[in-house]
This record gives sequence, structure tokens and C-alpha cells, in this order.
Amino acid sequence: MKITLLVVGRTTDSHLSAMIDDYCQRLRHYVPFELVVVPDIKNAKSLSEEQLKSAEGEQILARLTPVADVVLLDEHGSEFRSVEYAQWIQKKMTSGRDLMLVIGGAYGFSEAVYQRANGKLSLSKMTFSHQMIRLLAVEQLYRALTILRGEPYHHE
Repeated sequence: MKITLLVVGRTTDSHLSAMIDDYCQRLRHYVPFELVVVPDIKNAKSLSEEQLKSAEGEQILARLTPVADVVLLDEHGSEFRSVEYAQWIQKKMTSGRDLMLVIGGAYGFSEAVYQRANGKLSLSKMTFSHQMIRLLAVEQLYRALTILRGEPYHHE
């Protein structure tokens, strides 16, 4: 099973970028992992919210693998404690399908992306920047994999 984190726009904060890169490297010791960045939409400021979501949605859909399990990181998604998340990841791993986690742009996802998705996941009830949530996503993936291996990274 391969896990892909698909994100819209590059991470502009160098500190966040360094931490994200660190966790991406750590993840690759456990599973095939890839961070895929959808480029920012040109002239985004001249587009309406719906036009921007639609343009980003087209870019997201073009990068999704047809047979992958696509899960959107969305404020209305399922919430888990870390151990529950690890169990959820384990179920995904045993399914044999690749997992693609998707973080949308500032306004969320287009309807077409929601229709393609197999599920939604929320990392918190709080709102975080789209750049910060990338770090949280890779850290929680890493935590889940260490929990599954019984490694001491996570403490109850």
C-alpha cells in the first residue's frame, strides 16, 4: 500500500516546510509515501470562490489514482484519537488499496472532488492554516505507524 498526501499550493513557511520534510522522510521508513503538490492556480485573486474551488478541483482530480481510496481532510470528517486513527490506517493497509489523503485550498473542495472521495477525515474541531494542517497530517500518519509497530513515539 502506498500513501499519498495531495496538497494544493506549496508550503511557503520554511520552518513548516522543514518539519514536513522531516516527517515525510520518517514515513518512508514504514510505507511507500509521497507528498504531491498541486500548483497554485494562476490569477487566483481574480476568481470567485467557486471558480477557484473548481479550478483546484480539476487539478486534484487529474492527480487521483482511479483505484485509490481517496480521503479528504475536511472539517466535517470523522474524528479519531491517535490510537483509533492507527487502527483506521491499519484497516486501510489491509484493504490492499493505495490511500490518498487530500488537503484542499483555502476554500475547501469542489463538488466534483467531494463526489470522487471515499471519505472525509478531520484532524481537529479547531481551524488550522492549510500549511499547518500538512504538518499535522504527516505527524499523525507517522504517529499511527509507530503505534502499529509498538514503538515508543506515542505515550498513552
